[in-house]
Amino acid sequence: MDSQQIPVISIIGRPNVGKSTLFNRLVGKRRAITDPTPGVTRDPIPERCLIGNHYITLVDSGGVKQELEGLDDLVSQKSLSLLDKSDVIIFMMDCMRVTAEDEVLIEKLRPYTDKVLLVINKIDDTNREDLIWEYYSYGFQRVLGISAAHGHGIEELEETLLGLLDLEERFEAPEEIETVKIAVLGKPNTGKSTLTNLLVGEDVSIVSTIAGTTRDVVRGAFSYKSTDFTILDTAGIRRKSKVDEDVEYYSVNRAIKTIDEADVILLMIDSVEGLSDQDKKIANLIVRKGKGIILVLNKIDQLSGIANEIEAIKDRIRFLFPILGFAPITSISALNGTKIPAMLDTVWGVWKQLNKRVDTSIINNALKDWTESYTPPRGSEGHFKVYYGTQVSATPVRFLFFVNRIKGFPEIYVKYLKNCIRRDLGFSQIPIEVDLRERRRNPSLNKKGDKPILSKYSTESKSDSPKTYQKPKAGRAVAKKKQNKPGNKAALGKAIDRAKKSEKNRRGRKK
Repeated sequence: MDSQQIPVISIIGRPNVGKSTLFNRLVGKRRAITDPTPGVTRDPIPERCLIGNHYITLVDSGGVKQELEGLDDLVSQKSLSLLDKSDVIIFMMDCMRVTAEDEVLIEKLRPYTDKVLLVINKIDDTNREDLIWEYYSYGFQRVLGISAAHGHGIEELEETLLGLLDLEERFEAPEEIETVKIAVLGKPNTGKSTLTNLLVGEDVSIVSTIAGTTRDVVRGAFSYKSTDFTILDTAGIRRKSKVDEDVEYYSVNRAIKTIDEADVILLMIDSVEGLSDQDKKIANLIVRKGKGIILVLNKIDQLSGIANEIEAIKDRIRFLFPILGFAPITSISALNGTKIPAMLDTVWGVWKQLNKRVDTSIINNALKDWTESYTPPRGSEGHFKVYYGTQVSATPVRFLFFVNRIKGFPEIYVKYLKNCIRRDLGFSQIPIEVDLRERRRNPSLNKKGDKPILSKYSTESKSDSPKTYQKPKAGRAVAKKKQNKPGNKAALGKAIDRAKKSEKNRRGRKK
């Protein structure tokens, strides 16, 4: 299904009426930050979810305030801009009180009455149900009481939404739409929201010089060279020592969790300030999770213009952070749209490598050449050996090699294998993981079968099930067991007689 055909449902209301709580309830996860502090949500947060097994785009918006100044003005304007774009508007009010901000919103929603559903929140018990009738006086056709926190009335709400969209509930959900997911991470004020808005083609994120403007993860979609992309704009990640608000703490946690959801991470770096210790920590986290990472040097329009200045910055990054030697580095200006196609081509290349799989036969043919070029070193118990390997997963890319001994296996040789994989198998721009496993022989390979082995001296037939002869271990001379034949009893008697006679003669000589 084309993204333009998916209906849009927006949740509008003043601050602290429970919009984000309802949003999380409908999408089925804690997507938006909820906090008693008014004005926590700033950017509109779109999320694709299922209602009646139909895909819809649900949008949580920032609270609309009466006093429009500073950042509050930007938040309110962004929320009100959703009215024209939405197929259905959920207008949320609090059952306990009506404020001047509610009155302002009611007037702004008058032209959209046909697609407005007035939802009265915090109907937590039966004693509050009678309060709903007072809200019919505002002239909206559809009024519904719910408790977003406790889930009361949610089923009826979903049925009403389907009716407004002229949809009927389906028995089966449609197939998930596959896209390349990009997350934009970095310190505050590195241009993450500016880049997101540029790629999406509209102002999905509020851009401000105030550090920490973005709090929730803002999602957008765009297409490039016939490929669908989803971009996730995240809050700026500061050091723990500088995070002193609960809301920012949750924002940073959401940003870090976005790494798991994304395929490729764009780590935004201010080209004027260069790579910081915080950037290194973020990059380490991305590499540990096996995600693709691209270092994006933003704000190149602010550089001094000295020849080879960008190349010098890249060389310094390589020197300061060798663990990211594989990661591509691109330079852009999100403000001016400079070199954006080259960056997206790099994203596509990294994504292709993350999803690449190599046949086991190709890996082992290459492994033979690698071990011949550089033989594994010798340990205290003899030479280490690498028998064979295989690729066990993609996204993250992980290889498994079977060796004769894991204990003491040289780490330098594991790095050598990683470098060979990147060079010869086409994984030059992504993190890869190499695991070792000790090859153990199957004990059954050294055992004889159940078929009885007859001694060549046996006089019994093969059908008599005689005792079997156990072959001795190599390197030890063991006499064959003497067979229990009838003639052996007579021979034993003669041997006893000879021994008695010999003993008798010996005693006679002593006398």
